[in-house]
Amino acid sequence: MSELPKTFDPASIESRWYAHWEASGQFRPDRPNAEPWTIVNPPPNVTGSLHIGHALDNTLQDILTRHARLKGEDALWVVGTDHAGIATQMVVERQMGAAVPPQKRTDLTREEFVAKVWAWKEESGGEITQQLRRLGCSMDWANERFTMDEGFSKAVLKVFVDLHKQGLLYRDKRLVNWDPGLGTAISDLEVETREIKGSFWHLRYPLADGSGFIEVATTRPETMLADMAVAVNASDARYTMLIGKQVKLPITGRLIPIIADDHADPELGSGAVKITPGHDFNDFEVGKRAGMAAGSMLNMLDAKARVVQVSDGLIPDKFIGKPTDEARKMVVAQLKEEGFLIAHIDKDGEEHDAEPRTIQTPYGDRSGVVIEPWLTDQWYVDAKTLAQPAIEAVRTGAIDIVPKTWEKTFFNWMDNIQPWCVSRQLWWGHQIPAWFGPARDANGLVSYIDHNVDADGRLVETISGQNESFVALTEEEAIAAAQAAYGDQYKIVVDDRFPRATNDTVYLVRDTDVLDTWFSSALWPFATLGWTGESSPLPQAGGAGGGHALTSNAASEGEREPTPQSPPASGRGGQLGGRYPNDVLISGFDILFFWNARMMMQGLHFMKDVPFRTLYLHGLVRAADGAKMSKSKGNVVNPLGLIDQYGADALRFFMAAMESQGRDIKMDEKRVEGYRNFATKLWNAARFAQANGIVASTTLEAPRAELAVNKWIIAETIATVQTVDLALADYRFDGAANAIYQFAWSRFCDWYLELIKPQMVGDERGQIDDESKAVAGWVLDQILVLLHPFMPFITEELWHAMADPAHPRDHDLIVAKWPMADARALDPEASKEVDWLISLVQEIRTARNELNVPPGTRLPLHVRDANETTLARLERQAPALARLARVTHADGEATGGAAQVVVDEATFVLPLEGVIDLDSERARLTKAIAAAEKERDALSGRLGNASFVERAKPEAVEKAKADHADKAAEAARLQAALGRLG
Repeated sequence: MSELPKTFDPASIESRWYAHWEASGQFRPDRPNAEPWTIVNPPPNVTGSLHIGHALDNTLQDILTRHARLKGEDALWVVGTDHAGIATQMVVERQMGAAVPPQKRTDLTREEFVAKVWAWKEESGGEITQQLRRLGCSMDWANERFTMDEGFSKAVLKVFVDLHKQGLLYRDKRLVNWDPGLGTAISDLEVETREIKGSFWHLRYPLADGSGFIEVATTRPETMLADMAVAVNASDARYTMLIGKQVKLPITGRLIPIIADDHADPELGSGAVKITPGHDFNDFEVGKRAGMAAGSMLNMLDAKARVVQVSDGLIPDKFIGKPTDEARKMVVAQLKEEGFLIAHIDKDGEEHDAEPRTIQTPYGDRSGVVIEPWLTDQWYVDAKTLAQPAIEAVRTGAIDIVPKTWEKTFFNWMDNIQPWCVSRQLWWGHQIPAWFGPARDANGLVSYIDHNVDADGRLVETISGQNESFVALTEEEAIAAAQAAYGDQYKIVVDDRFPRATNDTVYLVRDTDVLDTWFSSALWPFATLGWTGESSPLPQAGGAGGGHALTSNAASEGEREPTPQSPPASGRGGQLGGRYPNDVLISGFDILFFWNARMMMQGLHFMKDVPFRTLYLHGLVRAADGAKMSKSKGNVVNPLGLIDQYGADALRFFMAAMESQGRDIKMDEKRVEGYRNFATKLWNAARFAQANGIVASTTLEAPRAELAVNKWIIAETIATVQTVDLALADYRFDGAANAIYQFAWSRFCDWYLELIKPQMVGDERGQIDDESKAVAGWVLDQILVLLHPFMPFITEELWHAMADPAHPRDHDLIVAKWPMADARALDPEASKEVDWLISLVQEIRTARNELNVPPGTRLPLHVRDANETTLARLERQAPALARLARVTHADGEATGGAAQVVVDEATFVLPLEGVIDLDSERARLTKAIAAAEKERDALSGRLGNASFVERAKPEAVEKAKADHADKAAEAARLQAALGRLG
């Protein structure tokens, strides 16, 4: 048993224990005959660093992983990082731009740039994995995954090719979220909506027959250069006669139809809506309903959001090449000059070109530029078809979403899911395995060239929907497919320019786009386990188990080479060595659709089973005032700073204790500090144990006990184990954490150790009896095991520090055995007696404190109406009452002024004549009661004022409610204290 330092210092133990766990292979799944238990981490971006959301997410995962390991399951926590296409490419491009001399990506070939990214990844990528170690995450680092690893990449390409063969992945022309700053399509998750001060212009579109005008309104007048219709509601009597007629657009002179569509709301504005299907998501759907093919929709912008000529050639030359903001000013000016702009009259009668409006505007979260809905050819997954099995899996309970409240949101989104755009215009990522060749017509080969202008104004040849595509795993397979399609008369050559043909050669070009990172991470639950779509998976971790038969789940130490994993002996079944389906997935609710749902779709389609049995969705970690954390607000909390200050254990326990299903967490550094104090209290309890000859237990079973106090603490331990087991089974992290906290702090440290503490006999302290030593050592062991998933570092340190030199630990706590809730050790009568003792001591202490009785004063304790059970307890617990409540049982009735407390059927009387000034104390209490009631009533009046409740800030109302509750409780407590004086 190594003597513990006086002061608990988290920093001195955390790095030491983590290095030991990892080096000795404690995180490896190493029990081939045990029940497999598997979880995968949501792979953080390889460019990322640990933020407070990561701290919550990974703490919860580690709690479950360590708990499963302690329960004897073969726990595997798959760890890895995502290649993060856009983020990583931006990081490397910024570094290139800052170099001397500066470089651009386009100064390199694609292969050279990708090599540079890989070099960056090896040197600087993965910082977050080191930070996860600081948090204490017990991940299987020996099998760390990366979404661009060779095996994983094989799986990604296999899935793409198979989905294409099955008709579930295709190329189409649709609107996407286009980031002009990055030059790529992006997902909804990468779009940040901001409120900006904008304008609402009212335009007059003349009817083509000269019979009048129709009024439309828009926040983007420049897009009228690509208008293709005006929509009105068929039920709007004002426009019934106009449906089917045409308007002649100002500036372009284009004739466009007036169509009927429910998108036009008669109650909004003029009831007529301009339709630009190539630049608005709602208009795109209106256009499709009106019979417009995507290929015929006008696209007036290039990849940098500059105006380009459209297919009918009607945009005046002066607009070509202008960015949208400049084109907007020019369009408004010309409309005004030609009399097509309807002035806005404000409340003061003044005339303005436009009506001021606050507009919800999409921005790229990385580029910071306005996102454009842009009509372009992209690859899409038929998410509607893939979603159906996932919907059914949740409906039938094959996947259990926790909390259940998220199911409605899940079903609503999945029932209305849109095609999933999976292509991105980047160089870093999984390059799409598609090769394009020239289109063919009925007469043979057509060398199709689509002329366009790129972001730098150069004429380029591009891939268009008219080109023929060949999707294949390899270039050789693509050439073979093209040979079969075009015929043996042609030589097939892969080129890096554009699809074309000569008399004897067909030139194919590889798609330069890469796949959306959500496409690859959707395979995470099975591709990380070795699935590549081939007949046999990659090797999995495994080996021989071992460990102490009674108290350990430990595996023999040391690293092992990965070996094929056998199916579990338990027969739970599953694929990939029983690792698929995974047992549970933990993630933030904000990626329910971007990641969770897509894993369900791909897992069910390719593995024919759910990817995980349970999906636990946690909330966000918010600032102390409830606001969402953001760098712009300056309220972001750095978890590494909290670890530096309070230790990883304290931060982890805070996260668990505050994680309540369906609720966000408010960051509270004082609470983190409080859990650091909890760790210190446990540390001091262990030091007390060491000083009194208490050592670790050698058995899982509770020691035999005769003393009531020992029977009581054993029962309390068993009850806590039961509570924690139930809470973790229901993913009630807060319930489990708070049960352990209350037991360890209150029942064990504050009461049990005080109850068994040896009394002073003369100038010497006595000794704790052997039974209590054995029980105390056993209970402390149970606390350390129960607490280990939440606070792994301090518990491992104390586990070894408490070892009996005669019986040293032969395994680490991380692979010990979870406590057993053995009801045979319960003694209800002993528990009732100690609970009675604690209640009596608490009541006496409260009375003494409220009535200002000097702490050192010993008081006689008289009792009335006590039954035989209570009298017997008083006799047996007299030493404890004398030490803990500073009272001595006295016979007879008390005389004079006295305080009274009631416990069960008995009234206990504490004479106070001569101890305190009773009249002064009554006066003090009366005055304090009046002050508390006055404040209580004032707060009650404020809360009863509807104006205050409705107009005040929510946090001010909440504070008033909390203050009212505090003052009401204070008044009641003081009133009770006055009542005690009789």
